[in-house]
Amino acid sequence: MHEFSIVQALLETCETYVKENNAQKVSKLIVKIGVLSGVEPDLLQRAFDTFKEKTICEDAIFELNIQKVVIKCLDCGTTSTLNKHEFFCPKCDSNVLDVLDGEEMYLMSLELD
Repeated sequence: MHEFSIVQALLETCETYVKENNAQKVSKLIVKIGVLSGVEPDLLQRAFDTFKEKTICEDAIFELNIQKVVIKCLDCGTTSTLNKHEFFCPKCDSNVLDVLDGEEMYLMSLELD
């Protein structure tokens, strides 16, 4: 499960920000996960809950925002959010697409105390 290594990297990032900002702890993390990122939100939550004990994130709220796939059709120029994993333009039915969002994972926000 690579979710464990992701959580370890998040915790290290949190420690760095806490030190740089002379804070005491992290009170909230907001992470954006694209549905095509390969990260399982439930497993990430479970890994965070397991590894946060006795760290600066022990009492932190861990919020996950799931990002659907956003595409741009290279034939008609339409930008759309896909509700299913069917990679066709909803306007012209083309499959010549560029994925704009939904493939990555980002630490969006970090609240420090």
